[in-house]
Amino acid sequence: MIKHITDLQTFKNKALQWASSFNVFCYLDSNNFTDPYSKFDTLIAIDARDEVVSLAGNAYSKLEQFRKEHPGWITGFLGYDLKNETEQLLSQNADHLQFPDLYFFAPRYLVLIKGNIVEIIADDPAFVLQSIESQSLYSTAEMPPVNVNQRFSKATYLNTVEKIKNHINRGDIYVTNFCQEFFAENAVIDPLAVFSRLNEISPNPFAAFFKWHHHYILCATPERFLAKRGDKLISQPIKGTAKRGRDNADDELIKAQLRGTVKELQENVMIVDLVRNDLTKSAKQGTVQTEELFGVYSFKLVHQMISTVICQLDQNISAIQAVKNTFPMGSMTGAPKISAMQLMEQYEQSRRGVYSGAIGYFSADDDFDFNVVIRSILYNQQNKYLSFQAGSAITYHADAESEYEECLLKVQGIMEALGQLKSSLPS
Repeated sequence: MIKHITDLQTFKNKALQWASSFNVFCYLDSNNFTDPYSKFDTLIAIDARDEVVSLAGNAYSKLEQFRKEHPGWITGFLGYDLKNETEQLLSQNADHLQFPDLYFFAPRYLVLIKGNIVEIIADDPAFVLQSIESQSLYSTAEMPPVNVNQRFSKATYLNTVEKIKNHINRGDIYVTNFCQEFFAENAVIDPLAVFSRLNEISPNPFAAFFKWHHHYILCATPERFLAKRGDKLISQPIKGTAKRGRDNADDELIKAQLRGTVKELQENVMIVDLVRNDLTKSAKQGTVQTEELFGVYSFKLVHQMISTVICQLDQNISAIQAVKNTFPMGSMTGAPKISAMQLMEQYEQSRRGVYSGAIGYFSADDDFDFNVVIRSILYNQQNKYLSFQAGSAITYHADAESEYEECLLKVQGIMEALGQLKSSLPS
C-alpha cells in the first residue's frame, strides 16, 4: 500500500506509539538529513514473524542461515562483543544490561517513509494504516531527573589516559578509542518519551529506537558504519569532534580550527587507513578508495569530521560476510585493531555490549545500512539499569583533560534528555 501523508510528523509519532505496544520493533529515522546513499527517510519494522538471537560464537553463521530463510527485509543489531567471534578476544568487564550479541527479526509489519509517501508492507496494510491513524497521542508526564553516575572519576580517567599514551609511546598501538560509562541504577523511565526528547534535542541522520522485550536502545548517532548499494560498499568513519559556536561566525571559526588541528587530522587519517584495510577483505581488487577525506559536517550539538571510504564488493563475498569483515568499526576500535581492542578490555571498566555496535537492516534487494551505536541510551527495563557511554580517540598528541571534556560534550544531549545538565556530573 502506498499513501500520501500531509502531516508527516504526526503520522510518525502515531506509528511509533503503535509500534511501542509490541514486544519488538525497530525505528530508524534520518531526521531530514540529506544523504545520497539513503533508501528512505524513516523505517519502522514492527513485531517479529521470526527472529534470531545469539551470543558470540557462531552468531554470524546463524545470521547467514536466517537471511537465507528470510530474503526480504530484516532489521536488528550487532553487539561490539562479536569481536570475540572473529578474533581471539575476550570480554570480561561487568555487563549489567544483558543484551544478546546479535539479534535480528523479520517484521510482520513494515512502514517505509520517503518524503511524504508512506509504503506499508504487510499481509493486511489497511489494518496497519488504520491502527496507526486511530492512535490518540498522549502527552507524557514530567519525568523526574535520572540520577547519573560515572564508572570513572575524573582523576582516574585522566590517569588512565596517561597509561594508554605510554602504550602509544612504546609502539604497542597508534590510536585507540577509550570509552567510559555513565549509568543509573533503579532507573524508571518512559523509553518512548526519552527517545522523543533525545531526538528533538539531538536530531541526527542515523537515529534509532529499538525495543527487544524489556531491552531498549535509544540512539541519536550521526555515524554510518557500513552500507551496501548494489555492488558498492560505503563506510563513513567519524573522528574529530568540536562544540557548536554561539553564532554562524563562531561556528565557521570552530570548523576551521577542527580542520587544522593536527591531533584531529591524525586520528581521522589513521582510522581511514584502518577502514581501507578492512574493506580490502571484501573488495574487488584495486577498488578501495577514499571518496572524501576530512569532511566537516554540522549537527545540532557538535561539528564532526567525517571521511567516506568506498569499494566494489567482490561477487564471492556475501552481504553478511562484508559486515563481518569490517566489524567492529575502526572508529570505535583503533589501530592496530586487535591490539587496541585488547588494551581497551584492560583499561575500560564496563562491557560495551550494544554500545559501539550497530543497528540496521538488510533490504529485499540484499542492500544493507548500519549505523554506529554512539550517543545512545541502553536500558534494561526489567532490572532498571540504564547506561550510556562516551569515548574519544587517544593518540600521541592527545591531552587527557581535553579528551575528558570531549566525552562530556558527547553526552550533553543524553544528559539533557534525562533531565540533567552536564555540570551536574561529579568530578
